[in-house]
Amino acid sequence: LLTEAERRQLLVEWNDTTVEYPRDRCIQELFEAQVEQSPEAVALVYGAEQLSYRELNARANRLAHHLRSFGVGPEVLVWVCLERSIELVVALLAVLKAGGAYVPLDPGYPAERLAFMLADTQAPVLLTHASLAAKLPAYGGHTVSLDRDAASIARHPQTNPPVSSRPTHLAYVIYTSGSTGQPKGVVVEHRQAINFLHGMTRAWNIGPGSAVLAFAAFTFDVSVMDLFM
Repeated sequence: LLTEAERRQLLVEWNDTTVEYPRDRCIQELFEAQVEQSPEAVALVYGAEQLSYRELNARANRLAHHLRSFGVGPEVLVWVCLERSIELVVALLAVLKAGGAYVPLDPGYPAERLAFMLADTQAPVLLTHASLAAKLPAYGGHTVSLDRDAASIARHPQTNPPVSSRPTHLAYVIYTSGSTGQPKGVVVEHRQAINFLHGMTRAWNIGPGSAVLAFAAFTFDVSVMDLFM
């Protein structure tokens, strides 16, 4: 039904969507570049609290150094079980800066689902608060409590840790709903997340002065766009 010119337009010209993006960087490296570019700009707002890029970077760096002392590095999974807060964003950035991959854990999930996910990943480190840790099923790894261990975390330097991860390393693992059986962990590399983030930033024309509402639960993949774009 199509002429050769129409066929070429449909399959070649309209499908020429290749765009360059930072293929050789990790998420935390792009964030650190933004810190250098606009250190005093507002990076994060939660209720009456707000942090500049410099402040957010410093807090994430201290926690990242702390995580590295427990062996967190490339391909190492770290559970993050926190309520929506500034500390949640600090924790996610810290895991990436340490070189690891974060696995979000909603403290409101049913106990059976929490127990399955904790056992399924065998992640060696859990980031949480003391009050939440007490409600979680038995966990055999090392628990870092952001409130209980605050003094220890604060003793670490606020400088950027040396980059140990590569674009092909895992950035995060998010579990499916399990509506067709057991939940399944979907692994995403830095390069895949950056491809998505770069595309959405261009499509929505995100730049200086823009604000992005983080509406999605951090256990849902859309949160990656909400938080890091």
